[in-house]
Amino acid sequence: MRKISILLFLLTAVSTFSRSQNLDDYLIQAGENNPELQAYYHEYLASLEKAPQVGSLPDPELSMGIFFSPMERWMGNQVADLKLMQMFPWFGTLGVKKEEANLMAHAKYQVFLDAKNKLFYQVKSTYYELYQTQEEIEINQENLEYLKEYERLALVKFKSSSTPGATSSSMPQPAMNASTSSSASGMGSMNGSQANRAPVGNPGMASVGGMTSSGTGMSDILRIRMQVKELESTIASQKDRLIPLQIKFNQLLNRDINSPISNLDSLESTSLIWDKMVLLDSITSQNPMLAMYDTEMEVLDQQEKMARLDGRPMFGAGVDYMPFQPRLESGMSMGGRNMVMPMVTMTLPIYRKKTNSKLKETDYLREATLLRKEKEENMLAMQWANAIRDLEDANRNIVLYDEQSKLAEQTLSLLLTSFSSDGQEMEEVLRVNQQLLNYRLQRMIAIVQQHKSLALLESLGSESSLN
Repeated sequence: MRKISILLFLLTAVSTFSRSQNLDDYLIQAGENNPELQAYYHEYLASLEKAPQVGSLPDPELSMGIFFSPMERWMGNQVADLKLMQMFPWFGTLGVKKEEANLMAHAKYQVFLDAKNKLFYQVKSTYYELYQTQEEIEINQENLEYLKEYERLALVKFKSSSTPGATSSSMPQPAMNASTSSSASGMGSMNGSQANRAPVGNPGMASVGGMTSSGTGMSDILRIRMQVKELESTIASQKDRLIPLQIKFNQLLNRDINSPISNLDSLESTSLIWDKMVLLDSITSQNPMLAMYDTEMEVLDQQEKMARLDGRPMFGAGVDYMPFQPRLESGMSMGGRNMVMPMVTMTLPIYRKKTNSKLKETDYLREATLLRKEKEENMLAMQWANAIRDLEDANRNIVLYDEQSKLAEQTLSLLLTSFSSDGQEMEEVLRVNQQLLNYRLQRMIAIVQQHKSLALLESLGSESSLN
């Protein structure tokens, strides 16, 4: 039943704001399996068992005395003395204790909620880092294919420049995305007369368009190969970076570190649907730690009541049973009737130092709790401000990189057309292509930052802060 209750809680706690169902499944797994979160939950369950303990009467006291040698009394020979006593605290004491225990359990529940929010943020943040790294690998691999196509194109032009009368009508086209392929469709045609400009007797130094020598063409090829090697090393490093991220993600879910993480859903650009100041008010009102401090203030109020009630007397009621044996006196049986005596007792709390000290203690603890709550509010405001700043920066960057990518694609299209016609601008082609790659990477990173910022904002409040 406890596992079912945990599952139902987690199903209602997981927000569907700007997340895929796949990530929600991982969050549920983390909530069910993470040992730290389970520890907080069991501490909360344990605190629920406090109220029945403190809300009950103290155990009755039974004392028994047996005489090895019966004591002679007027009523006979007393053989034992049995006393049963039940103490009763001052009126309302048990209710105050029970309320204090329930409030402390509620404070434990808020700690559990805060741990759940932090765990979910860690899972989401690691998930987004995995997605970012995989996207970087994919984009770099795509760019690697472009570079290899450019290398093949440069080799064809180098051979054309080294062979008098050669043309490049069959020159292969580099792989391009849809936005640049249409404008660069003229790459395959080259002015065939360009190859005949080399001086007679020196065919190896022929020039194509603005390429003054075959050495210039070879330098283009070598630059491309340098970038290919660098990009291959970058991809290898990014693949290595996936390993610790995968281990961290699986550990958060408390499963085997080698468990595969598949189906990372594509992230789309998103935005905050709340007004940021309204969101801050919502976070302040729903943050579990602030709620815990409010609950601790209520606990201290109950402890103050308990300190005053402890200064009141306790009452006890019981019975004293004394069994007697008859004794012979002058040949006659005397006594032998058992005696039952009701008893009443009362404590006398005349020492007031401990009561006054307890009242001062609660005052100091109340002041400390208020200061801790103030500090937590300041930290929440700072985290909220940082998350809003990162979110707005990401929003601006996405717009910027969309515009920059369009301009870079247009520039690349023009450069490819110029390169296919006269063999120039190879260095510019590579530079602009690298810029386009960087814009795509930065746009993807900005989208990931959007989701991270929203996840952080969600973790600051309750599960419904952003819904």
